[in-house]
Amino acid sequence: MALGIVQRKKEKFMSEISVTDETTHGAYSAKVDGAEQPAELTWQARGNARIATHTFTPPAARGKGIAFDLVKFMVQDARDNGFTIVPQCSYVAAQFRKHPEWADVRAEIES
Repeated sequence: MALGIVQRKKEKFMSEISVTDETTHGAYSAKVDGAEQPAELTWQARGNARIATHTFTPPAARGKGIAFDLVKFMVQDARDNGFTIVPQCSYVAAQFRKHPEWADVRAEIES
């Protein structure tokens, strides 16, 4: 498991993001204070792409930018490691629409 750090701008603390890569699937996750379950963005591999399948943030931590941090981390991971992203999850798809500067890592979808 690889670990990475992303600085959150809305709050003045660091959020540690762990990366799980099982080759065919994986996740980006962040522990959330006071929650049993971490915030998480899961993915499935397809060729050189990772399909972002789901994001989850514990209810008490929603609205604090944690899910956005996970997506940003995945985008940077794609740039650093040469894969593309299929934003299948509705939250990830919405963030890709809001951030056209991420187009370089968005996978071309075959019809």
